Amino acid sequence: MESLLVSSSTSLSISATIFSPSKHALILPKPQNLSFSSPNSTARLALLTCAAQQMSNSPPPSTAAAKEVKLWGGRFEESVTDAVEKFTESISFDKALYKQDIMGSKAHASMLAKQGLMSDSDRDTILKGLEEIERQIEAGEFLWRTDREDVHMNIEAALTDLVGEPAKKLHTARSRNDQVATDFRLWCRDAIDSIISRIENLQTALVILALQNEGLIVPGYTHLQRAQPVLLQHLLLAYVEQLERDAGRLLDCRARLNFCPLGACALAGTGLPIDRFMTSDSLGFAAPMRNSIDAVSDRDFVLELLSANSITAVHLSRLGEEWVLWASEEFGFLTPSDSVSTGSSIMPQKKNPDPMELVRGKSARVIGDLVTLLVLCKGLPHAYNRDLQEDKEPVFDSVKTIVGMLEVSAEFAQNVAFNRERIQKALPAGHLDATTLADYLVKKGIPFRTSHDIVGRSVALCVSRNCELQDLSLDELNSLSPVFDKDVYEFLGVENSIKKFRSYGSTGSECVAGQLDYWIDKLNISRER
Repeated sequence: MESLLVSSSTSLSISATIFSPSKHALILPKPQNLSFSSPNSTARLALLTCAAQQMSNSPPPSTAAAKEVKLWGGRFEESVTDAVEKFTESISFDKALYKQDIMGSKAHASMLAKQGLMSDSDRDTILKGLEEIERQIEAGEFLWRTDREDVHMNIEAALTDLVGEPAKKLHTARSRNDQVATDFRLWCRDAIDSIISRIENLQTALVILALQNEGLIVPGYTHLQRAQPVLLQHLLLAYVEQLERDAGRLLDCRARLNFCPLGACALAGTGLPIDRFMTSDSLGFAAPMRNSIDAVSDRDFVLELLSANSITAVHLSRLGEEWVLWASEEFGFLTPSDSVSTGSSIMPQKKNPDPMELVRGKSARVIGDLVTLLVLCKGLPHAYNRDLQEDKEPVFDSVKTIVGMLEVSAEFAQNVAFNRERIQKALPAGHLDATTLADYLVKKGIPFRTSHDIVGRSVALCVSRNCELQDLSLDELNSLSPVFDKDVYEFLGVENSIKKFRSYGSTGSECVAGQLDYWIDKLNISRER
């Protein structure tokens, strides 16, 4: 039984919508309400059951004869079995397309009226009916019925119940094949806009985090081994750049999907005098799709969206991995606030960066959604095949998951602190200034490969003496190469090393300041924080 709302209070509201054991719906014309007060939950349940029995004036539609005739059922003499109906329904998930479906139907009705395929009066009746259905859906008053299969049939049948004969004209020059393709493109377009907004929010959080940590030098890693010193700001901006490309891929996808399938009908178009350019324009598409078979057949726009989401998920997973490592005792570079951490059920000392671990983990889910769609589409002949009903849930899941990953990553970035003292104590290890020392020799005219060898032997000397390059005396350095002079110490140590990076895009202070200026302007971020 559905639409029976039991509140935590002593009031109970009962809708007049009753479901039979076979889950087929009977719709009574007007809702009835029963309110009473009782402290006893058993009594409430008994009254609820009694009220439901009293309101159910029709036998349960458990037989084929009791089922509603399908809108496509003209040539059929038998109803589908309950098992087939349950297996083939999609309303349980594609009702998420209701807003786009109503948008498409409004545009289609307006076009049909303009082309003389329905009267203006019928158009107005249909538009008002669709507005009422949308209101009911958003108010939670609309009854979604599995025997009406999908979002399209639910809305069309409900419209017929509501306004009568004019609703039967709405499906003129339209098939569910082009209808669902239109709805799905509209939904994906909205989803892309939503994801891009979240990407920008995360970029902003990372740039602000960079501004808060001006001048902080951290070890840069390759192969997870210490490599060269870098500014933390530079590292954070690396993720901002990657996210920008993620947004660019989504914008490219949006541009390619923004063509209208409506009017392609089942696959061959129609002989009726429709205006596909009118419906395309009213729905905000760039143009109608040129080929009616292609319009209903392909889901490459979905594959592209899920591919873009997967790449974004991989970038977020890498951010999550890095921050989880840095939050460990072994690194100790980063401390998340309590508001974005969790504890252990058995170990009272634990403080875990769980949100970023889940960001790392959920990337697998987003990638899996893409693989599902690739496998779904790889063997389909033209044109529409019912297999494509299975494209909705992976897309809905991918978008929901990537939005959540972006939101929690931004939340984490706003609630994390970098441990300057711990980082500064860790900086001397690893001879991070070795490459800068090689550059010094190159500036003195030594070929790089020779410089590489000299510095390598200098590092070996430091390892044997358990010291850093800047601790070697000038005599010790001269024993390795007479080119070394007292100005060499201007190149040694992580602070001096950072100052020597001057190439465009490098980690040098001036270069990073320029990068920050770019992103502050692009993202419209205030420096006064």
